[in-house]
Amino acid sequence: MKKIGVIGLGLIGGSIFKDLKVLGYDVIAVSNSQDGENIYKTYDVLKDRDIIFVCSAMNKTLKVLDDLESVLSPETVVTDVCSLKEFVCKKKRLYHFVPSHPMAGTEHKGFENSFEGLFKGAKWVITPVFGESKELVSIIEALGAKPLITTPEKHDEAAAMISHMPMVLAQALFLAASDNKLALEMASSGFRDMTRLAMSNEEMACDMVSMNSKNIEQSLLKLYKSVGDLIGENYPETISKIKSDRSKMFLQ
Repeated sequence: MKKIGVIGLGLIGGSIFKDLKVLGYDVIAVSNSQDGENIYKTYDVLKDRDIIFVCSAMNKTLKVLDDLESVLSPETVVTDVCSLKEFVCKKKRLYHFVPSHPMAGTEHKGFENSFEGLFKGAKWVITPVFGESKELVSIIEALGAKPLITTPEKHDEAAAMISHMPMVLAQALFLAASDNKLALEMASSGFRDMTRLAMSNEEMACDMVSMNSKNIEQSLLKLYKSVGDLIGENYPETISKIKSDRSKMFLQ
C-alpha cells in the first residue's frame, strides 16, 4: 500500500488525514498548528512518501511546492487542493506534480471541524498538465470522491461560476440586508441558506477574490443577464424547468 503524506491539517487536510487513517493507509502529516501521533513539523519526514497532499492556504501553496523540490524524489506524486489551478500550473516541478481540487467543504475551518466522509460523493477535479497518476486517482476514489479531468483554465472559469461568485453574492446579500433591521428580524431558513457561503474562511475568500477576479466578474455579468432573461412572460415555465434540471443534477 502506498505511503502518503499530508501537509496542512485544516478542514480539507484534516479530513483527508482522518479518512486515510480509517482506510488503513500508512499516512503521516506535517502541521505547524497540530500535534499528535504521526504529525510532524518538518518536511524531511516526507522523503519516503509515495504521494503527498499539499493542503496549505492558497497564498502559501507556491512556497510549499518550492520547498518540497529539495526534499522529494522525481517519482513522488504531489497534488495540491487549491480552489484555483492556473497559478499552480505555471511551473514544472522536480517531482511528479498533479494539481487537483476536491469540490467539498463547509463554511467552517480548522482541524477541529474536519471529519471522516467529507469527500463521499463529491467531485474531485484533476488538471494533469504534467502527466496523470493512476495511484492518485485510486486514492481519490478510495476517499469516496469522483475524479473529473479538465484544464486549469476551464477549472478556474467554472469554479468562479459555481463557487467563487456565489460566495461573493452571499456576502453582498447579507451586506445589503444589513441596512434593513426589519429584514434581519424577519430572516429565516431561506435567508440563512442563501447566505451560508458568507461564512467562508476569510483567508480563502480573500485569495479567491484577488486571484480569480476576472472570472468572477464575468460570472456576475452572466448572472445579471440571466436574471433579465428569467423574469418575463415565460417565467412559470422557466422556473419549472430549472427545478426539474436541478433535481436531476443532484440526484446523479
